[in-house]
Amino acid sequence: MSSPQATPVAGEPRGAAQELRAAVRALGRLAVLTLLIPVGVVLATAFLLSFLLWGCLGMFPLFPAVIRRVRSVAGAGRWAAGHWSQVPVPPPYRPRPALERTLHGWYWTGHDYHRNRWFAGMSLDVRWLWNDPATWRDALWLITDPLVGGGIAAGPVLLAGAGLYGVVQAPLPYDLPFGGLSALLLGLLGPVPIAGGLGLARPALRLHGRWTRSLLGPTERSRLARRVEQLTEIRLDATEAQAAELRRIERDLHDGAQARLVAVSLRLGAVAALIDRDPEQAKRVVTDTQENVTQALQELRDLVRGIHPPVLAERGLAEGVRALALDVPLKVEVRTELPGRAEAPVESAVYFAVSEALTNAVKHGDARHATVHLSHTAGLLRAEVTDDGRGGADPGLGSGLRGIQRRLAVFDGTLTLTSPPGGPTRLIMELPCVLSSPRTSSC
Repeated sequence: MSSPQATPVAGEPRGAAQELRAAVRALGRLAVLTLLIPVGVVLATAFLLSFLLWGCLGMFPLFPAVIRRVRSVAGAGRWAAGHWSQVPVPPPYRPRPALERTLHGWYWTGHDYHRNRWFAGMSLDVRWLWNDPATWRDALWLITDPLVGGGIAAGPVLLAGAGLYGVVQAPLPYDLPFGGLSALLLGLLGPVPIAGGLGLARPALRLHGRWTRSLLGPTERSRLARRVEQLTEIRLDATEAQAAELRRIERDLHDGAQARLVAVSLRLGAVAALIDRDPEQAKRVVTDTQENVTQALQELRDLVRGIHPPVLAERGLAEGVRALALDVPLKVEVRTELPGRAEAPVESAVYFAVSEALTNAVKHGDARHATVHLSHTAGLLRAEVTDDGRGGADPGLGSGLRGIQRRLAVFDGTLTLTSPPGGPTRLIMELPCVLSSPRTSSC
């Protein structure tokens, strides 16, 4: 019978093996980064050459071609930092401006006009790449990385390689006495640098990632510029969504309640003409008119519910989603962990996002069961919708998921989608928000 104290001991070799595999993996990645140093040196030389040819001989077409290769290598460095060093480095580049063509056939680059499209595109590229600060940060990284990044990556690799060389050379025969003594020392001390290289591999890999981020990551100025662009896009999306919603309301009123009210007005006119001549017919017309009024009221209630459901305004997001689940033609389980209420616009955005997610589960996923989980943690209002449909959901293939993204983006919210073929589909919506009491809230 094994004692309780034996369990951790049995798990220690497995943990040590995992640590050793992680160290070997990190050392291998550092070796790959070390082998790629000559590529960076060649490309840095090409960059300096293209810069000199442009400045001295005016050969500017070579400059954008080389810069695009530099950006490709820098993108590989960002990928390695994010996937190997676990240091995410988002790209900081400015978007390429659009090339516009005037009514007279000229091309406008944002600075000058050109008749030839190729020359106009080349001029646009040169100006765009030249004015982007990320271009020069890439160039600085390309020139300095063989020294700094290469030194960080090569250190543990050379240390482990020296130890491995000593271990391999120790059994070989030596004629000279001092050679045999040196081989013996190398054989005895060889495991020490190997262990040192393995021990330094993972910290060196993280340090290499931080070095990459220090030059290739977005600066505060670029982050602010990107934030302005995102807010501009969000404002345009919100304006378009609001205009589309107003058009929908106008169409529903025109085709629904307004048409019925016109019919009521005409029937009341007929009643005035029949009330003295044919009272029975007038009663039948009044009964039909009452039915039209009832249907018009129901359509107005449905329209109001589509704009802002009364249960959402009166009882909050949790009860609103529960009421929504009763109207969906599938079995929906709702779990809520909301200690308070959010602002009405935030609740409305989450409510309609959940509604769209459930509608997609029925219409496109052929789901039979769904789960909605509402919670609030660390300043984030979180709504998770999971269904057992066929999966394969893609925001690029339909407007429903893009509509959810635009709706959440107005409040700096995010949408995370997991939908492998065959299901299940899982949507996680998060909005920064501070809950308070059911009467007051601040977001």
